[in-house]
Amino acid sequence: MYPEELAILANRIRRRDLQAVFEAGAGHIGGEMSVADILTALYFHTMSVDPENPLDPNRDRLVLSKGHTACILYVTLAEKGFIAKRDVATFLKPYSALNGHPNRVKVPGVETNTGPLGHGLPVGVGMAKAAKLDAAAWRTFVITGDGEMQEGSNWEAIMAAAQFKLDNLTLIIDHNRLQQGARLAETINMSPLSKRLEAFGWAVEEIDGHDMEQLCSALSPETVTLDRPKCIVAHTNKGSGISFMSDRVEWHHKVPDAEQYRQAARELGEASN
Repeated sequence: MYPEELAILANRIRRRDLQAVFEAGAGHIGGEMSVADILTALYFHTMSVDPENPLDPNRDRLVLSKGHTACILYVTLAEKGFIAKRDVATFLKPYSALNGHPNRVKVPGVETNTGPLGHGLPVGVGMAKAAKLDAAAWRTFVITGDGEMQEGSNWEAIMAAAQFKLDNLTLIIDHNRLQQGARLAETINMSPLSKRLEAFGWAVEEIDGHDMEQLCSALSPETVTLDRPKCIVAHTNKGSGISFMSDRVEWHHKVPDAEQYRQAARELGEASN
């Protein structure tokens, strides 16, 4: 898909996510809006995955370490064909497979259960190391939040990835500058993230995380540096695409009321079915 087509698709994914969170009465819509373009670029441009064979041993792997944004992952998986689009309406309902955090046993296309922050990158390092041991060509991608980078387990994984020369591993940091309840700079300021990762031996690229051309270019295998894991620092806005949510800390897990939902739907376009 061309970048223009990907941008349209990402907006459609945002619309369906908005509807699902509103109808469920719960979710993490701010971070879901910030990561929408990243997920769209991965699933519809970069990664080699097959919805008809979700456990293909040669597939690329994605670990959504910021697992609280599960709803937008479900919407993306539905668009790709891993799950039925109608199933998105069951988000957070009793007995639904679509829980508040992704579950690999229940949802095709989910590679590992996530939710406790700081766990996804260590798992991704293990996946990438396994591919190296098997001399396999598939790639591993991990998406973290920037607040999540305060977790020490991530930095242990970062050191290990550099030590093992995992050039088949790409970390994408959703750098929206906000975390639950506060700005990143007000808690433990991780900026500049690029300098920190470079100091640990990673190849780092900073991009606009809402620009599809930049995303597709940065995720391309042609940009991989031999023997060095890659980090993409994707500068994003929490609540991107919805004016009253954008860059607002309270929308980490706030749910729009009926009037806010209608305004957000107008800004994104008509809600999907």
